[in-house]
Amino acid sequence: MKIRKAVFTAAGLGTRLLPATKAQPKEMLPLVDKPIIQYVVEEAVASGIEQIIIVTGRGKRAIEDHFDVAFELEYYLNKKQDTEALREVRNISDLANTVTYIRQKEPMGIGHAILVTKEIVGDEPFAVLFPDDLIDASTPCLQQMINVYNKYKCSVLAVQQIEPSAVPRYGVIDPARIEERVYQVRDLVEKPRVEEAPSNLGIVGRYILTPEIFDCLEQTPPGKGGEIQITDGLRLLLKRQAIYGYEFEGTRYDTGNKLGFLKASVEMALKRPDLGEEFRQYLKSLDL
Repeated sequence: MKIRKAVFTAAGLGTRLLPATKAQPKEMLPLVDKPIIQYVVEEAVASGIEQIIIVTGRGKRAIEDHFDVAFELEYYLNKKQDTEALREVRNISDLANTVTYIRQKEPMGIGHAILVTKEIVGDEPFAVLFPDDLIDASTPCLQQMINVYNKYKCSVLAVQQIEPSAVPRYGVIDPARIEERVYQVRDLVEKPRVEEAPSNLGIVGRYILTPEIFDCLEQTPPGKGGEIQITDGLRLLLKRQAIYGYEFEGTRYDTGNKLGFLKASVEMALKRPDLGEEFRQYLKSLDL
């Protein structure tokens, strides 16, 4: 079955980016001139996704407004004959055929955020994307994963090699390599100590999941902090069917932390044809 739907988990409080996120969703912080979440939505749409499902929480109304039609703004830009800006604004609201929003009333973990979309997703495989995980790749990361799913017809997790010091911040897979960049997952461990990690392949913010994950998440008890962890749900799913890890091609930026956000801002600006060369010369001029 074609992967048509993508869930975006955007209900988090963004505490790693305070105070900027006190009154503004972290997903709406701008990288150059686009909010973070727009880059990730564009990746999903470029990968053939037809329906965007965004899980929001209190204080996230700006996300809904961003992807909505802005009649007054379009009227003003049209009157000014600012065709370029008007095209940009209309492209945002035209990104996906359908955008659906659903509230996660309490921050109860990624697993719970996915679970609240059960009725919307239905009985079909779907994608999950973390809006603060930006992956810059010539072939969209999600498209790469869909290609793997089309071959194996099982859940696929995006993984990357991580430094030992970062292992306790990730879910880590126990991999059995079956082809280049593709691994069958033998087990998953959530945030292990370095000496207990089964590999250096950490799970990052892209998943393709079969609908059986919902039953598994419903059976997953809350863990630390009362949160339902996606890794725990995946371990239950692994008892029923195979799961694969895919080491994607591309550069990942964790824009949910300050250093990752800064790196993404600089590198996205350098890639821009209208800004890149002038910005590069400016950086060279700094007495660093």
